[in-house]
Amino acid sequence: MGNTCRYVVNALGKGGETYYTLCKDKQELKNWITNNREKIIMDEIMITDKHQSLFSKWFSSRKLY
Repeated sequence: MGNTCRYVVNALGKGGETYYTLCKDKQELKNWITNNREKIIMDEIMITDKHQSLFSKWFSSRKLY
């Protein structure tokens, strides 16, 4: 049983809540963002791609949405 999640989402809510979720693909990630857009601060969201290579991590932008 391997870990099948690809994206890790850390977000700050408008009421001070902290959101942490795991998404297996980009479609699931987009659905989570659209479902929670009114609850989270979009400038405070951090998305980590676990399958991204080390070289591309150095030269890529931080936001995937």
